[in-house]
Amino acid sequence: MGRILIVDDTMFMRTLLKNILFSGGHDIVGEAGDGAEAIAKYQELKPDLVTMDVVMPKVNGIEALKAIKGADPSARVIMCTAVGQEQMVKLAIKSGAKGYIVKPFQAPKVLEEVKSVLST
Repeated sequence: MGRILIVDDTMFMRTLLKNILFSGGHDIVGEAGDGAEAIAKYQELKPDLVTMDVVMPKVNGIEALKAIKGADPSARVIMCTAVGQEQMVKLAIKSGAKGYIVKPFQAPKVLEEVKSVLST
């Protein structure tokens, strides 16, 4: 199972993801509430995987993804997006995201995507 950093600007979404991932046997090593914090926490914690919200204050998820991938090209990041943000998902994949999950989260889909990305 993986060591995961959860990044979302809402505590509710971070808690929801944490519960889903914990139930799947994953270790939550940290949380961040915006992209700037995500970049710092990634460098500090060196997680196996990051779940990254797209829309956040200060530094958005796409910019944080680019910064993390710039510092560590092998970083595995899954973007978390709302329905209707297909263009952002395409940009995220081009920028190095390994996958994405759609809000509202469905536990089986989240765990399946995380397992798939961790196995790469």
